[in-house]
Amino acid sequence: MVKTKIAVFVSGGGTNLQALLDAERKGILQSGEIVLVVSNTKGAYALERARNAGVDGVTVTRKECGSQAAFEARISEYLKEYGAEMIILAGFLNILTEDFTKQWPRRIINIHPALIPSFCGKGMYGLKVHEAALAKGVKVSGATVHYVNEVPDGGEILLQKAVEVKEGDTPEILQRRIMEQAEWILLPQAAEMVAKRIAEEKNA
Repeated sequence: MVKTKIAVFVSGGGTNLQALLDAERKGILQSGEIVLVVSNTKGAYALERARNAGVDGVTVTRKECGSQAAFEARISEYLKEYGAEMIILAGFLNILTEDFTKQWPRRIINIHPALIPSFCGKGMYGLKVHEAALAKGVKVSGATVHYVNEVPDGGEILLQKAVEVKEGDTPEILQRRIMEQAEWILLPQAAEMVAKRIAEEKNA
């Protein structure tokens, strides 16, 4: 079976990207191949991770492009150049417009560090999610992988995993536990599910 070509979008350190690269190496992600990493931040460490794994990385910033439309158009050129068939948002902090997402129906997935529909939507990312969860006093948090549409964190849910919130947790401690117990496990699983479906559709 011909593998599905995957582009991973990042903004920072790339821990979820690393989980995907490791999953591909171990054969957990076997229906997909990461062919490109796109960063919207110059000097993001995720690009270093891509380089170390022999995957091409590019930087496209909205500031340099001048507008969201030009930014998405530039990214689309790279996706076409590399033949990408699926996109994974792995800590990507730019909200993509409907003009972009509608071109990729059920082909973009995102990992969110909470159990959607809790603590999600515009402005809810990174430590802010965990700060909100702790402020609310929830006993369980976790991670969600979902399809991406024009609504921030609004697409169909693929996978969820609950993680216990413990007495004395700080946002940083909770973030790390959710990464280790949920995000780094769920994202490769979801990537394989979607890559397999796309590959099967292609080979049907």
